[in-house]
Amino acid sequence: MAQDKPIEKAVALLYDRSRGDAPQVVAGGKGSVAQKIIETARKAGVEVVEDGDLLELLARVPVGQEIPLELYQAVAEILAFVYRVNNRYRERGEGQ
Repeated sequence: MAQDKPIEKAVALLYDRSRGDAPQVVAGGKGSVAQKIIETARKAGVEVVEDGDLLELLARVPVGQEIPLELYQAVAEILAFVYRVNNRYRERGEGQ
C-alpha cells in the first residue's frame, strides 16, 4: 500500500482451523481505525493485501462472524498468496 495514500477502510481476517471451517472477520473499520488495523498487522509481520472489491464485501461481514461461502474462493486465493510470501521469507531466513 502506498504510504502517501490515506487508508480509508480495512478488514482483518483470522483463519484458525480449531475455531471453525472458514476465516473469521476479527476487525474492521474506517479512517483511524483502518489505519490502526494496518499498522498492527504490519508490526506483527502480517502480509497486507489490497483488494478494493473484496474489501467492500468483507466490510459487510460483522466482526466475529465467518466469511460467507460466496467469498471462500477469493479469500482462499489471498491466503495462498500470503502463505507463499511467508514461505519465501522463511527460506531466506528472514522474520525469524
